[in-house]
Amino acid sequence: MSTCRITYVGASTALIEVAGLRLLTDPVFDPPGGRYSFGLGTASRKLTGPSVTADAIGAMDAVLLSHDQHADNLDGAGRELLPRATRVLTTQRGAARLGGNARGLAPWSRFDLDAQGTRVRVVATPARHGPPLSRPIVGDVIGFLLTWDGQRHGALYLSGDTVWFKGMAEVARRFRVGTFVPYLGGARFAISGPARYTLTGRAAVHATEALSPRAVIPLHYEGWSHLREGREEVQRSFAEAGLAEQLRWLPAGESVELDV
Repeated sequence: MSTCRITYVGASTALIEVAGLRLLTDPVFDPPGGRYSFGLGTASRKLTGPSVTADAIGAMDAVLLSHDQHADNLDGAGRELLPRATRVLTTQRGAARLGGNARGLAPWSRFDLDAQGTRVRVVATPARHGPPLSRPIVGDVIGFLLTWDGQRHGALYLSGDTVWFKGMAEVARRFRVGTFVPYLGGARFAISGPARYTLTGRAAVHATEALSPRAVIPLHYEGWSHLREGREEVQRSFAEAGLAEQLRWLPAGESVELDV
């Protein structure tokens, strides 16, 4: 059996511990109440703070940063934390902006992390952070697919901020995914009308049907005003599709063992 441990910090931030490695996803640690501009007249207010402080995170072998340009994936306190990680894996343009220990990955490229004789392979997966042709406005984003020896059920796939598009379908075609970690919330802004910038519950159902994972662990569905679909809406979409039993909601601040 291959196990890993995950601790939900809040929004898009989680600590993944596997094979002696400690990996932190999109670090967001500012206190609640702040209002953040996302460009071109869009903004969001942070509604809740992290369940674990940045100081309590401890050593990090890598930060898996889907993108650096939006505060709900990297805020001020999260940015201050980056130098403490051995490596920051992110988009190529993001790595150029961040410098230092940041390493840029193009979609489908890989980076190997080694600890205690075990290798965790990180594959950057494509992501589209909005409707078609939105990339020049919202910027580049990647997801991450993690594989290591001993996995019984398949890879652990973190979608990053994305909508359902052909790139996610290609992940399903290329890999056997055992644990799917979708970034949800159906992000939306008044200025851009009905356009969504992250997965809705229904889109996550579509992705789940394509990926056929053993477990679905939601992230990025609460804590910010621009996230328009919370736990209740996601739960309803999965129940209507007959997939509710695959959802696994993480308790904030607690470490949970996963059978992967």
